[in-house]
Amino acid sequence: MPTVADILAFLDEKAPMAQKMDFDNVGLLVGRADRAVSRVLVSLDITAPVIEEAASVGAELIVSHHPLFFELKAVTEGSMEGSLALSLAEKGIAAICMHTNLDAADGGVNDALMAALGGTVTGVLEPDTGIGRVGTLAEPMAFDEFLPLVKKALCCNGLRYHDASRPVEKLAVCGGSGGGEIALAAEAGCDTYVTADVKYHQLLEAAWRGLNLIDADHFCTENVVVPVLAGWLGERFQGLDVRISQVHRQTAQFY
Repeated sequence: MPTVADILAFLDEKAPMAQKMDFDNVGLLVGRADRAVSRVLVSLDITAPVIEEAASVGAELIVSHHPLFFELKAVTEGSMEGSLALSLAEKGIAAICMHTNLDAADGGVNDALMAALGGTVTGVLEPDTGIGRVGTLAEPMAFDEFLPLVKKALCCNGLRYHDASRPVEKLAVCGGSGGGEIALAAEAGCDTYVTADVKYHQLLEAAWRGLNLIDADHFCTENVVVPVLAGWLGERFQGLDVRISQVHRQTAQFY
């Protein structure tokens, strides 16, 4: 039976923690490294319902993409982060978080996002960090046909977008908050950029640059990596019960 440390070491091989961005907080954030693990719950985030789900199925470990906390100063019920960490500790559940290192990793968030949209990766959007991908579709597609494909592939409640009246063929993607990379997508010769958390002025920039832009929600553009993580763990640790959270889903709703 693997330990938390064994699983952490394997994930470090797949998505080296040394590749994380400076602001980030990844690795084993709660729990004992020597704890034996028979069951793992994989989720994009660690929320109160996810912790209850892990406890109900008897998982000793949660593996998530988003860090449980960045600068936690007190483990109390006085903050969301402290309350979640306290709950994990009380229930004896460890937490491993793989964030920007998983964004940059081969086969990680952005490769999974490109694959979900039917594209083939041809390069990296932001070479300095390894974040984002550039790729192509097998055949050009009208933008009004690409929109429902994105919504269905990413299981989105809705999409925000700018239609530059260009067919979709050369595509850039960046899971999560990627509005700041609009110029890089345009300079890479892309006609379309799929990301999330796009601000108003970034929509204006996309219009000025003549770039199709789709904001497909932070959760939806990154949750594609959850089955990837589960697959990695299941393949490496035979006999380990790996489960994907059934309670965590897109937070944003649309009226």
